[in-house]
Amino acid sequence: MAIAAEQEKASSEVSAAEKKRWTLNDFDIGKPLGRGKFGHVYLAREKRSNHIVALKVLFKSQLQQSQVEHQLRREVEIQSHLRHPNILRLYGYFYDQKRVYLILEYAAKGELYKELQKCRYFSERRAATYVASLARALIYCHGKHVIHRDIKPENLLIGAQGELKIADFGWSVHTFNRRRTMCGTLDYLPPEMVESVEHDASVDIWSLGVLCYEFLYGVPPFEAKEHSDTYRRIVQVDLKFPPKPIVSSSAKDLISQMLVKDSSQRLPLHKLLEHPWIVQNADPSGVYRG
Repeated sequence: MAIAAEQEKASSEVSAAEKKRWTLNDFDIGKPLGRGKFGHVYLAREKRSNHIVALKVLFKSQLQQSQVEHQLRREVEIQSHLRHPNILRLYGYFYDQKRVYLILEYAAKGELYKELQKCRYFSERRAATYVASLARALIYCHGKHVIHRDIKPENLLIGAQGELKIADFGWSVHTFNRRRTMCGTLDYLPPEMVESVEHDASVDIWSLGVLCYEFLYGVPPFEAKEHSDTYRRIVQVDLKFPPKPIVSSSAKDLISQMLVKDSSQRLPLHKLLEHPWIVQNADPSGVYRG
């Protein structure tokens, strides 16, 4: 019953947002939070409710130039229907002649990428907590036939409580079949995408394995000076664990079970949540508390 009530509440929220056509006048615009390829993100307050949001401002001319309007439409369509504590909410959007505005949940603690750069690498407790919450978010996405395809530190934000949020759905697809599109970021691409063969939701398991490695070692596992060498290392699954920083054998075991060339043999996400390293290290609340 509670779930049905939640869903009803969520859908009434959405329909209320759809009935109300937003304009820029509905918001007080605050400080810039960051800049992306196609525009800027600002802190903003919705005047009527006093609700704090992040307003992503995209320039139509730049979207058209790069031919990504279709990608943006898909991103909005997918993200606006997702409701999960580890996925950034997209409350709505509006546009004027020159710009498109996305109304997003505000993640108070900012970009995970900056946090990782600052710390150089994370403790096993912190890494496991993050990996477990992302696994739960991806199980939710895959249950809705959404493949993210671009899990990496730059696409993750940290909420006010310290919880991780998947923020960027630019490359995600809503799919019931296998795909062949090459997309995502080189260091995080699985072998099947590098080799342009069909792929499915297990691409996200591979990317999560790469992310787990980067959390613990501070660099992605297949990094190389030349693109062609990165490609080669991915295809051969040339996985090496450096002696420093010291990482437990249990963590290495988990990473090795995710970074498997045959996508059907990768550790399923629900099994990942039962892995001893996750069970021993991850905070069950999904919040890393330092």
